[in-house]
Amino acid sequence: QVQLVESGGGLVQPGGSLRLSCIVSRSIFRMNHMGWYRQAPGKERELVARIMSGGSTNYADSVKGRFTISRDYATNMVYLQMNSLKPEDTAVYYCNCNDDYGTYWGQGTQVTVSS
Repeated sequence: QVQLVESGGGLVQPGGSLRLSCIVSRSIFRMNHMGWYRQAPGKERELVARIMSGGSTNYADSVKGRFTISRDYATNMVYLQMNSLKPEDTAVYYCNCNDDYGTYWGQGTQVTVSS
Protein backbone atom coordinates (compact mmCIF):
# COMPACT_ATOMS: atom_id res chain seq x y z
CA GLN A 1 0.00 0.00 0.00
CA VAL A 2 1.32 3.42 -0.95
CA GLN A 3 1.11 6.07 1.75
CA LEU A 4 1.18 9.81 1.17
CA VAL A 5 1.69 12.38 3.91
CA GLU A 6 1.19 16.09 3.29
CA SER A 7 2.64 18.95 5.29
CA GLY A 8 3.12 22.68 5.03
CA GLY A 9 -0.42 23.96 5.37
CA GLY A 10 -1.40 26.74 7.72
CA LEU A 11 -2.81 30.23 8.06
CA VAL A 12 -1.47 32.90 5.73
CA GLN A 13 -2.51 36.42 4.84
CA PRO A 14 -3.76 37.27 1.35
CA GLY A 15 -0.83 37.79 -0.98
CA GLY A 16 1.35 35.45 1.03
CA SER A 17 3.01 32.18 0.08
CA LEU A 18 3.06 28.60 1.29
CA ARG A 19 4.87 25.52 0.14
CA LEU A 20 3.10 22.21 0.52
CA SER A 21 5.08 18.99 0.65
CA CYS A 22 4.03 15.41 0.11
CA ILE A 23 6.21 12.43 0.90
CA VAL A 24 5.40 9.14 -0.78
CA SER A 25 6.23 5.79 0.80
CA ARG A 26 7.24 4.25 -2.52
CA SER A 27 9.51 5.41 -5.31
CA ILE A 28 7.68 7.97 -7.43
CA PHE A 29 9.70 7.05 -10.50
CA ARG A 30 6.98 4.70 -11.77
CA MET A 31 4.07 6.97 -10.99
CA ASN A 32 1.98 7.83 -14.05
CA HIS A 33 1.15 11.19 -12.62
CA MET A 34 1.13 13.06 -9.34
CA GLY A 35 -1.03 15.95 -8.33
CA TRP A 36 -2.58 18.23 -5.79
CA TYR A 37 -6.32 18.55 -5.28
CA ARG A 38 -8.28 20.75 -2.93
CA GLN A 39 -11.69 20.75 -1.35
CA ALA A 40 -13.33 23.81 0.13
CA PRO A 41 -16.31 23.55 2.51
CA GLY A 42 -19.48 22.75 0.61
CA LYS A 43 -17.63 22.22 -2.66
CA GLU A 44 -16.42 19.24 -4.62
CA ARG A 45 -12.79 18.21 -4.66
CA GLU A 46 -11.01 19.79 -7.60
CA LEU A 47 -7.71 19.34 -9.37
CA VAL A 48 -5.24 22.11 -8.62
CA ALA A 49 -2.08 20.92 -10.37
CA ARG A 50 -0.74 17.75 -11.92
CA ILE A 51 2.64 16.60 -13.15
CA MET A 52 2.88 13.72 -15.57
CA SER A 53 5.61 11.08 -15.71
CA GLY A 54 7.21 12.89 -18.65
CA GLY A 55 7.32 16.16 -16.75
CA SER A 56 4.47 18.02 -18.38
CA THR A 57 2.22 19.92 -16.03
CA ASN A 58 -1.29 21.27 -16.00
CA TYR A 59 -3.01 23.67 -13.66
CA ALA A 60 -6.49 24.81 -12.81
CA ASP A 61 -7.21 28.13 -14.48
CA SER A 62 -7.71 29.72 -11.08
CA VAL A 63 -4.11 29.04 -10.01
CA LYS A 64 -2.17 29.44 -13.26
CA GLY A 65 0.77 31.78 -12.82
CA ARG A 66 0.57 31.56 -9.01
CA PHE A 67 1.12 27.88 -8.17
CA THR A 68 3.93 25.57 -9.25
CA ILE A 69 4.06 21.80 -8.88
CA SER A 70 7.37 19.98 -8.73
CA ARG A 71 8.81 16.62 -7.69
CA ASP A 72 12.06 15.18 -6.41
CA TYR A 73 12.80 11.59 -7.37
CA ALA A 74 15.68 11.33 -4.90
CA THR A 75 13.46 11.95 -1.89
CA ASN A 76 10.07 10.76 -3.27
CA MET A 77 8.62 14.19 -2.61
CA VAL A 78 6.05 16.27 -4.46
CA TYR A 79 5.70 19.98 -3.81
CA LEU A 80 3.19 22.71 -4.45
CA GLN A 81 4.56 26.24 -4.25
CA MET A 82 1.68 28.64 -3.76
CA ASN A 83 2.24 32.37 -4.24
CA SER A 84 -0.08 35.37 -4.23
CA LEU A 85 -2.59 33.43 -2.18
CA LYS A 86 -6.20 34.55 -2.15
CA PRO A 87 -9.02 33.87 0.33
CA GLU A 88 -10.65 31.66 -2.29
CA ASP A 89 -7.63 29.34 -2.11
CA THR A 90 -8.76 28.31 1.37
CA ALA A 91 -9.33 24.56 1.36
CA VAL A 92 -7.99 21.21 2.44
CA TYR A 93 -5.24 20.26 0.00
CA TYR A 94 -4.68 16.62 -0.88
CA CYS A 95 -1.71 14.94 -2.52
CA ASN A 96 -2.54 12.30 -5.11
CA CYS A 97 -0.61 9.85 -7.20
CA ASN A 98 -1.41 7.09 -9.63
CA ASP A 99 0.49 4.05 -10.84
CA ASP A 100 -0.44 0.94 -12.76
CA TYR A 101 -1.94 -0.61 -9.63
CA GLY A 102 -4.10 2.15 -8.24
CA THR A 103 -4.70 5.72 -7.15
CA TYR A 104 -3.52 6.95 -3.77
CA TRP A 105 -4.41 9.88 -1.54
CA GLY A 106 -2.96 11.64 1.44
CA GLN A 107 -4.96 12.71 4.48
CA GLY A 108 -4.93 16.38 3.50
CA THR A 109 -3.51 19.59 4.92
CA GLN A 110 -5.53 22.70 5.70
CA VAL A 111 -4.68 25.97 3.98
CA THR A 112 -6.44 29.07 5.25
CA VAL A 113 -5.96 32.44 3.58
CA SER A 114 -7.31 35.21 5.75
CA SER A 115 -6.36 38.58 7.16
